Amino acid sequence: MVEVFGVCFTSSNKIYYFLPNGNEIKKEDCVIVETERGQQFGVVCTDKIVVDKKRISFELKNILKVADSNDVRMHEKNIKDAELAIECANKFVKELDLDMKILDASFTFNRSQLLFNFLADARVDFRELAKKLAYVYKIRIELRQIGVRDKAKCVGGYGVCGKKLCCSTFLNDLNSVSINMAKNQNLALNPQKINGVCGRLMCCLDYENELYSEYKKDFPKVGEIISNDSYRGKVVYIDLFKRMYKIELEDGKIMDVML
Repeated sequence: MVEVFGVCFTSSNKIYYFLPNGNEIKKEDCVIVETERGQQFGVVCTDKIVVDKKRISFELKNILKVADSNDVRMHEKNIKDAELAIECANKFVKELDLDMKILDASFTFNRSQLLFNFLADARVDFRELAKKLAYVYKIRIELRQIGVRDKAKCVGGYGVCGKKLCCSTFLNDLNSVSINMAKNQNLALNPQKINGVCGRLMCCLDYENELYSEYKKDFPKVGEIISNDSYRGKVVYIDLFKRMYKIELEDGKIMDVML
C-alpha cells in the first residue's frame, strides 16, 4: 500500500496525485511538487489516500515541500510576470505577422520553463517567435496550440443554463461530443440551442447520452410498422420516460402502447 495526496494547480481543476515524500501534509496546504515540466506550485485538495501499489500504472512524483511565505510570494510574482509575458509575446506575434493569439502563459515555480498557450485556425510556424521569447527570458520556451474548447475552459463564463461553464469548474477532460448525441436525445438540431459559448457542441450532451441509449433498447424506432393480432400501425412518437409510444393505426387513429 502507498499513501498519496491529490494536488490541484491554478491553471486546471484536474487532480494530480503525489507522494508525501516524508512531508507532513494536510488538505489545503500549499505545496511545491515535482512534475514532468519541472517544479510547480499547487494546493492539496484531498486528504491522505491509501491505495494498492498494484493499481498504480504510472510513476508517482514527489511533494518536495510545504510552501512557506517566500514560496507564496514567488508564486504570486510568477503569475504577475506571466501576465507581462503574454503582452510581450503578442507584441512579437504582431511584429512577425503570425496568425495566432496568445491566450495565457505560466512559469514553472523555479522559472526553468515558460509555457504559452495560443489559439490559431491552422498550423503556425512559431520558431522565430520562440527564439525571440527565449532571448528575452533566457529560459526554455514552450508554445502549445489549443482549441476553442480549451479557450473556453481557460477564460470561463456562463452557459445557457445560467451556471458557470462545466469545462471551467469540474470537467477534467473534454470528451468528444457528436451531433448523434443530440439526435439520440431528440433535441432540436438548432446551433443556438445545442452549441456552447465556444461555438462547439455543449459538453453536457454527453452526460445523459448513455442513459438515453439504454432506455431506447426496448423501444421500436419511429416509422417502424408494428403488427400483431390486435392492430397494425406505424410508430409516430416515443416517450422514453413514460415508457410508452404512439402508433398511427391504418384507420388514422392514434393508439398509446405502454411497455
